[in-house]
Amino acid sequence: MDGSHMSGRTIAAKKPSNIPAKSIALPVEHGAWGFLFEPLIAGVIIAPSIAAPFIPLLAIGAFLTRQPLKFFLGDWQQKRTLPRTRIARKFVLIFGGIALFGLLGTLIFAPLHSFLPFVLAAPLVIYLIVQDIARQTRHLMPELLAAAALASSISVLALAGGFASHFALALWAIILARLIPSILYVRNRVRMGKQKEFAIFAPIASHVAALLLVIGIYYIGLASLLTVVMAAFLACRAIYGLSPYRQKLSAKAIGVWEVIYGVIYALSIGVGYYAGI
Repeated sequence: MDGSHMSGRTIAAKKPSNIPAKSIALPVEHGAWGFLFEPLIAGVIIAPSIAAPFIPLLAIGAFLTRQPLKFFLGDWQQKRTLPRTRIARKFVLIFGGIALFGLLGTLIFAPLHSFLPFVLAAPLVIYLIVQDIARQTRHLMPELLAAAALASSISVLALAGGFASHFALALWAIILARLIPSILYVRNRVRMGKQKEFAIFAPIASHVAALLLVIGIYYIGLASLLTVVMAAFLACRAIYGLSPYRQKLSAKAIGVWEVIYGVIYALSIGVGYYAGI
């Protein structure tokens, strides 16, 4: 019996080490990558500057730090040290180093007021870290707030590139007009495919509201017609995708298409700005 007990203890001790480093280091929410790169793509296109390479490094480093930090802080809170704790600490240092390098470069080459959007987003980031520790990040509100925080990078890039604050704020709003409806649509489209409880009104209403917002920003001269067209297309996509006539797609296929739509939307912002349409 003692031998069996020792064997069980050995297995229990070794089990945590079998966790793949990838699951500790990288976010499991694939859609989060779109939230990260869409504002960065549009911002770098519209506002290239000496600071432009460093701001994405800061955003990407901070974004990647979140996943291993969740494991590290969770284990630290429980006063335990597991093999995954050491792996998480290693990646926190690596990704944190990337973020620190980006921060230093941004501080050197960008005016100080460029950081204001990140300062405004900081409370959201703190809230998300707390939710990470509590394992509550798969809920709707943390996902929406994460998108809002990541979207702030386009405003930082715009301010660093010498644009006025009202234009930087408009860009942030334009990105949010894409990300928030997308979250609501994907969640409900996937739930619909899995025959779970879903909503139709909220995702469609959010797309219509986003379209009206983008039209309003275009009307005051701070958005392009291309982005308006793209917002209208996304609204139609939501209406069709949540209708009885929709094409059946796997959750993975829905996610892939959202990434494609997100890149096109980001390009519409940049191309529309330079083309003047």
